[in-house]
Amino acid sequence: MCGIFGYIGKRTDAGTIVIDGIKNLEYRGYDSWGIAQRQGNLIIVEKNTGKISDVDTARFHQECSAAIAHTRWATHGGVTQLNAHPHTSSDMHIAVVHNGIIENNELLRKNLQEKGHIFLSDTDTEVIPHLIEEEQKISSDFASAFQRACKKLEGRYAILAMNTKSGSLVAARKGSPLIVGVAKDQGYFIASDIPAFLNYTRTVHYLDDGEMLVTDGSSILFADLESGKEHPKRHIKITRTVEETQKGDFDHFMLKEIMEQKETIARAVNQNEEQIRTIADAIKNAQGTFLAACGTAHKACMAAEYFFSVIVQHHVNVASAGEFKLFHHFLKPESLLIVVSQSGETADVLEAMHIAKLKGAKVLAIVNNEGSTIDREADFTLSINAGPERAVASTKALTGQMAVLMLIAYTLAGKLHEGKTLLLETGSMINDMLNPRYLERIKALAQTLKEEEDCYIIGKSWNFPMALESAIKIQEVSYIHAEGFAAAELKHGPIALIEENTPCLVLVGNDEVTVDIINNAIELKARGAKIIGVGPARHAVFDEWLKVPDVGPAQAICNIIPIQILAYYLAVERGKNPDLPRNLAKSVTVK
Repeated sequence: MCGIFGYIGKRTDAGTIVIDGIKNLEYRGYDSWGIAQRQGNLIIVEKNTGKISDVDTARFHQECSAAIAHTRWATHGGVTQLNAHPHTSSDMHIAVVHNGIIENNELLRKNLQEKGHIFLSDTDTEVIPHLIEEEQKISSDFASAFQRACKKLEGRYAILAMNTKSGSLVAARKGSPLIVGVAKDQGYFIASDIPAFLNYTRTVHYLDDGEMLVTDGSSILFADLESGKEHPKRHIKITRTVEETQKGDFDHFMLKEIMEQKETIARAVNQNEEQIRTIADAIKNAQGTFLAACGTAHKACMAAEYFFSVIVQHHVNVASAGEFKLFHHFLKPESLLIVVSQSGETADVLEAMHIAKLKGAKVLAIVNNEGSTIDREADFTLSINAGPERAVASTKALTGQMAVLMLIAYTLAGKLHEGKTLLLETGSMINDMLNPRYLERIKALAQTLKEEEDCYIIGKSWNFPMALESAIKIQEVSYIHAEGFAAAELKHGPIALIEENTPCLVLVGNDEVTVDIINNAIELKARGAKIIGVGPARHAVFDEWLKVPDVGPAQAICNIIPIQILAYYLAVERGKNPDLPRNLAKSVTVK
């Protein structure tokens, strides 16, 4: 969730560095922001509600060599200036920014209040600087007090703290990501994600779970949070470029990332064939294969259940990662868990991995963020190679995830090259489809639908999870109430919602279920629905038709793309920012 960024080193423009950097993390939270700068024996704090992107960086240009900043996605406490980070100790010598949830916050707060501490906010975060302040009464060493304070915290967190006396920054992580950027002769950057410091360095250290760091800007020390034992770290070079994280000529990241699907399908398919065959063998030999993910990635897993059934006649089990622990009874050492995540930091997915490993099962991760926690903790990893995804609404990552899962299914069927050929041809046809005229056609449709309050989507086979995903996309960026259904379920209740001119999107392929879903569309139209067909062929029942290529088993990959575009234009036509939908953040690192 929230974005954290700090700098300490030889440069004296720390304030502008962290403000610029935290703007690049706004996708992690954007309801409030704040900055703390160390100036001599003072910590100067400024924070407010609203988006950090609206703030003028220049006014933070002061003589300062250490600063921390934060952009918030509210969990504990409402969106107010007092609840914005950083939070400080009573003596104003300690400032803290935090991502995660302190589960024993109420007990800690009560104990600190009994010792005379006064709290100004409703957040769980504020207990942290007060707890460090209390621990400094035992020993004034800031790093030691920080370590002792962290041992008393329960929950998942990433914490970055500074104080006026030690001349250092300290940080710790337990479940939420922190990455250190190392810039030779400049200093150290500590952030929730790499885009914060990509302008300065591509050399990083990944802070591991249960680890802390201390840096004075000229050197850095990593240690076990529990024992204090030092951990040596190796430098890792990342390949991501600044240009990949910019919008370029596009008005929004969401549209840029939709259009990048011209290339990302091919990149997803560009896998090591020996590794793909090894994974297919692992699925074949497993006594129970489970797919687990959250949100959009979960819909990719649901589609994959059909891929494995139709392409290779192999059963896999699919569960929302947040529900996975209820199925642990079926896990054994011979089981295989496949987890899917764009960010590689999803809290519920990490918990599912932990449960599987407790049972001795192997874990395969399909991720987009190399070096992420999920990537590093899995037994095997496949990257979808989609490049940075900055819009909160996932688009190119979804189709990349489905492409990788389909390639695995074809490999398990002994048809790797057939699957690769199909997917590469699909990517080529998507490239042809995504032209300016096509976008204008969907934009015009969005203009006719922008005042609607409800929208329904139906699909069958692998188009059923895409109906669910279509509803997510329309809901999260345009705020139109949308619901997706399995087409055959209409007569079991949902058809009662249909009124005259109710927009209904129908996702169609060219396969054995086409006749069935067209009949379902006819039933909707008989109740007054406006039918918007998405498929390779036009059918008489369609009032509007969004044409997509005919790609057989890969139809779900094609069919979701015009819905992504429609959701984007619905948001724009309704005056909403599709990159930063309300109440949402890109990476869900809390449960």
